Amino acid sequence: MTEPESAGHDYDVVISGAGLAGSAAAILLARRGVRVALLERRSDPEAYKVLCTHSLTANAYPVLDELGLVPALEKAGAVRNEARWYTRWGWIEPKAAPAGPELPYGYNVRRSTLDPLIRSRAAQTPGVDLLPGHHVTGLVREAGRTVGVRAATPEGEREIRARLVVGADGKDSAVAKFAGVPARSYENARFGYLAHFRNLPLRGGIGQTWFLEPDMAYAFPNDGGVTVLAVLPDKKRLPAFREDLEGSFLEFVRALPEAPPIDSAERITKIIGTVNYPLHSRKPTAPGLALIGDAALTSDPLWGVGCGWALQSAQWLTEAVAPAASGRGDLDRSLALYARTHRRRLQGHQSLAVDYAKARPFNPIERLVFSAAARDESMARHMYLFASRLIGPLRFLNPLAVAKASAVNIKHRRAAASREAKPEHPRGARRTR
Repeated sequence: MTEPESAGHDYDVVISGAGLAGSAAAILLARRGVRVALLERRSDPEAYKVLCTHSLTANAYPVLDELGLVPALEKAGAVRNEARWYTRWGWIEPKAAPAGPELPYGYNVRRSTLDPLIRSRAAQTPGVDLLPGHHVTGLVREAGRTVGVRAATPEGEREIRARLVVGADGKDSAVAKFAGVPARSYENARFGYLAHFRNLPLRGGIGQTWFLEPDMAYAFPNDGGVTVLAVLPDKKRLPAFREDLEGSFLEFVRALPEAPPIDSAERITKIIGTVNYPLHSRKPTAPGLALIGDAALTSDPLWGVGCGWALQSAQWLTEAVAPAASGRGDLDRSLALYARTHRRRLQGHQSLAVDYAKARPFNPIERLVFSAAARDESMARHMYLFASRLIGPLRFLNPLAVAKASAVNIKHRRAAASREAKPEHPRGARRTR
């Protein structure tokens, strides 16, 4: 089914939300000749998302490159996000192969730097009208499909019609709610708090993540010499943690293996967080409507994938619908293509995240792969590709990778057994054959 012939359009596409997903989609669509209204409820051009991992995983790099943002991010001091992860078997420390290319990377960058940067790029893109202070209050619907939005503006209520309405308005998406798109919600059995610090050196100057089973923590260096430090304990610890938030936060960090020297660092923000952050999944399309970023899928923040998936979903939507959005194709068929891509690329990742959000210890397959990655450089690189969301779960846990992990651990156990069995000789004693 295509749009009604009687539909009149103020724009080809209306996007609600000028954060990462919305601004990226606006830029990419406009470059393909689509007329875009980019609505942002906040009027401050410097507005940004506060509660975030501030991490753009390597899967986002091609989108950043297409947007032309890489030089600007480098100039702003964004930090290439190398990583190391603590496990009970030791540290997993991915490094490039001796004769191979460098590992793919994204960036750690504060949202106070990133959000205004990408939003200003959108505002400067021909074909994009950035409309600050526009808050969507409802949808315009005809013949069972969405054909526009109603918005509260500084000048009063306004109706804006378009071939396609895009919800890029976050996990509590008003667009999705007005369209009647339900969300599947999954409990997150961890809570989280974070703060920003200066003068907090990290080993190797790179990001650190601690898998403490079930508790988690991470420290990511960002632009401006600022490090984001977060703790994500099991909710069973919440009552005691809340009794003394600052003391509990500091105590948790001090107890980490190779803990960052938090007591000598300067904390420059309050300790902020959330005690209830469920994972959400929504069908990303409906007639005349698409959802991108957290509006379509909200994952567990401990993985730091939300920013990357916001940018990728904007790119997938653009590639699928740009011709139809400007009247040169079947919009419903294009939206179906976007929905298939979104499901194929993210459903497996989300399923694993939902399971791990139960705050459980590692399962047998995770123990196999994580332990091998702590013992073998090629397995560490393989895990890095998955953590960067450059490969999916099926490739991550393919039979060859599982066989390799098994071989690494068998070799490790044999070496350990050999060391234990080797007889010790008193110093100076003569060995006999």
